[in-house]
Formats: sequence, structure tokens, C-alpha cells
Amino acid sequence: MYDQYQAINNITWEKDKEYYFTFEVKDISVPYDLTLEVRNNNLYPYQNLWLFCSEEQPIGPLRRDTIECILADEFGKWHGHGISLYQSSFPIHSQYKFPYAGQYTFSFRQGMRDDALKGIQEIGFSVRPSH
Repeated sequence: MYDQYQAINNITWEKDKEYYFTFEVKDISVPYDLTLEVRNNNLYPYQNLWLFCSEEQPIGPLRRDTIECILADEFGKWHGHGISLYQSSFPIHSQYKFPYAGQYTFSFRQGMRDDALKGIQEIGFSVRPSH
């Protein structure tokens, strides 16, 4: 239904930069899987990535959450697939039924202590019918 990636400018995620993913939900009877995708390179200095997530629905208040993405194990081995660019998937919701038909916007902002976080190349978001 929806699958989009956004490149991180200069592979440096500024603290105040938010990335938006907007899509239309027509059938609210179908459950969906919502997944966050992160593509990082070897310059990423941490094992994890904290993100602030906001969900704007067609009706109702803005919903916010904090997400921790574990990108590497305790020895520094990347969990994602790839050689110099690693892609990791993080389920946000599974079997999720949207409460309303209409336009939804999910946004993500990095929640690390770095003002300029290096090594994250792209972030993606997908919404697919559950199987």
C-alpha cells in the first residue's frame, strides 16, 4: 500500500530535522503492518538509535512515541543486511487497524544526544496489509 524512503542530508541527521511520511487509508477493515526501515553505514558510532515518532490521524489528537532501534550487537556487528550499507527493519505496529479512513502522517526525529548524527543514510516507512 505504501513504501517510501527519504535520504538523510549529507548522511548527517540534524537534531531538529524531522522526516515525514504521508499516506491515505481507504479500507479500515483491513489490518496493516507498519514498519520503519533504517539504512546506516559504518560511520554510525552507536549500537542503537532512539527516535521520536509522531502519528497524525485524520481525526483526533497527535500521538507520540519513542522508539529504540537496535542496529548492532554488543560487539559492534551490524544486525542489518548489507556490506557497507546496512538495512534494518523495525516493526512499529502489526495487525494494526486504522481507526479512520483518510490521510495519516508519521514523522520521525532522531532522539540521540548528538546535534549532528552521522552514519544514517536513509529512513523508510512502509504500510502493508497483514498476512
